Amino acid sequence: MAKRQIPVIVLAGFLGSGKTTLLNHLLSRSGGSRIGAIVNDFGSIEIDAMSVAGQVDSMVSLGNGCLCCAVDTSELDVFLDRLARPAARIDVIVIEASGLAEPQEIIRMILASDNKSIVYGGLVEVVDAAEFDATRERHPELDRHVGIADLVVLNKADRIGDEAREDLLATLAALAPGTPVVPASYGRVDPEFLFDRKPREERVEAIRQLSFEDLCTGDEDHGQDHHGHLHAGYESVEFVSDEPMHPRRLMDFLDSRPKGLYRVKGFVHFGVAGHRQKFTLHAVGDFLRFYPSPWARSEKRATRLVMIGSGIDARALRDGIEACRDTAPQETDDHSMWGVLRYAQS
Repeated sequence: MAKRQIPVIVLAGFLGSGKTTLLNHLLSRSGGSRIGAIVNDFGSIEIDAMSVAGQVDSMVSLGNGCLCCAVDTSELDVFLDRLARPAARIDVIVIEASGLAEPQEIIRMILASDNKSIVYGGLVEVVDAAEFDATRERHPELDRHVGIADLVVLNKADRIGDEAREDLLATLAALAPGTPVVPASYGRVDPEFLFDRKPREERVEAIRQLSFEDLCTGDEDHGQDHHGHLHAGYESVEFVSDEPMHPRRLMDFLDSRPKGLYRVKGFVHFGVAGHRQKFTLHAVGDFLRFYPSPWARSEKRATRLVMIGSGIDARALRDGIEACRDTAPQETDDHSMWGVLRYAQS
């Protein structure tokens, strides 16, 4: 009997679309399947990897760059070899690309892999329903990414009205004829859409493969030096603070964030009595949300943020977030948390 190959699924989508949320949902609903993950953050603080760590069966984290530029096929093979080794007993591998990666490049590397234990399992493109028009205007490449996807997840579908949702579903159907589009909220999709939750001796391949024409599309724009890639026009600003953050100052900073600052993500530590838990921060476009949760027993209480934007004044941005430190915690009371709690979801 032929050895079962491990499917490698590429999870792609533009900044803030909800890829990590979807991956975490898959991990919590795997039904016994063991998931290996390659998490590719944009920025040197690997926030996405930190969000996933502890839930995944085996993980490789690659920060400070996009996967399609940071490694070549042979280096990706090293990661895949590590996850596909028999001792790991992995059933499926998910590559979470950075929000600025080119999924076609990652697919090429998987198809060119020398590892006989893995097989390309398809491209899942996560689309932000609430920010679709703005993202499409900013990144016309979105049409091409959707067009080559094997599955499109229309995430945050609960944030738009019924009529707008139907119009968007029609648009996606036109961009990717015949490709299934799954509306979702908070990345909650049935794992069966991506992989068999109950491992079998032989996996029935239900995901179509990219054609040669699909793989060649866009070569004229990108070439081999990657200067045309989306991330070439973006930069990230990282911020770490052992001091707690002042809630009012931080909310003022977030409310007045510059237009070019498209994505903010990470963990925030407030030194306010009764609110000293970890606050996971997600901001994309006009959307802002805090998710409070307990700190792990061995986890250091600190703020770690990554801010990603285009045409931003990095120095001014860094000065602005630095000014949000709580330099006089004795003056910070429960009322100062009101602005944060407005955007908090448990």
